[in-house]
Amino acid sequence: MLGNAKAFTGFSVNDIPAARTFYEQTLGLKVSEFNGMLTLHLGTGAEVLVYPKPNHVPAEYTVLNFPVEDIAEVVTALTALGVRFEQYSGMTDERGITWGSKDGRGPDIAWFTDPAGNILSVLHL
Repeated sequence: MLGNAKAFTGFSVNDIPAARTFYEQTLGLKVSEFNGMLTLHLGTGAEVLVYPKPNHVPAEYTVLNFPVEDIAEVVTALTALGVRFEQYSGMTDERGITWGSKDGRGPDIAWFTDPAGNILSVLHL
């Protein structure tokens, strides 16, 4: 019944202008705005709806993952733009990178948040 639907995902933020600045200028995504909502246009061709919610509560899980070729390079570049990477005791190095591939625990990954507190990641699969 829905197999051919052009499905998409979305998440809320509490400040659309701050979200637009972050996703467009800091992360370098193509962003469009219509009816007070944002559409993030991803490199895969997928689109993500970002909608305002006055009583927004940040997601406690990763809402968007960005695969990258060189995680250290991307973390360094984003840090220079003011992005703060999460520090998880015993998991991350001083820059916020978890080197999962070194011990078979999964991908190399680093988590950060958008201005609304939603969790995002860059990872090398």
